Amino acid sequence: MSTVKESVEVEVPVRTAYNQWTQFEEFPNFMEGVEEVRQLDDRHNHWTTKLGGVRREFDTEIVDQLPDERITWRTTSGDTRQKGMVRFQRVDDTHTRVELVMDVEPSGVMEKTADMLGMVDRRIKGDMRRFKEFIEHRGGESGSWRGRITPG
Repeated sequence: MSTVKESVEVEVPVRTAYNQWTQFEEFPNFMEGVEEVRQLDDRHNHWTTKLGGVRREFDTEIVDQLPDERITWRTTSGDTRQKGMVRFQRVDDTHTRVELVMDVEPSGVMEKTADMLGMVDRRIKGDMRRFKEFIEHRGGESGSWRGRITPG
């Protein structure tokens, strides 16, 4: 399992950055290889990805979510195994540090090779840069979900 950690500072208030991140169906706009995310309910999402010509579908469950602070998730089904957390830290009234930490277990020869070559790490770093561009260019969030989810 590989751990990837990346952070960016975005020029929007913490509430705006957090609200945008809760719009999972918008992820294909800034995440490379993510074709679709369907939100099934408050805790569950279905993902379709395509990386290096390999299509994967999997489900994730949000296990912890605290508005303006963090979202923690894990996969529950499919060929992809991962867990992660995104944290939001207020820098000042108009800037937020967004930190993503993911544990990814590559499946299949293609994914294992990509991981060994550092491609997973580079892709996630690129996704974070694209999130920064997406939210700053947009100037505001496309929606929000302010609910709280606790482990259990």
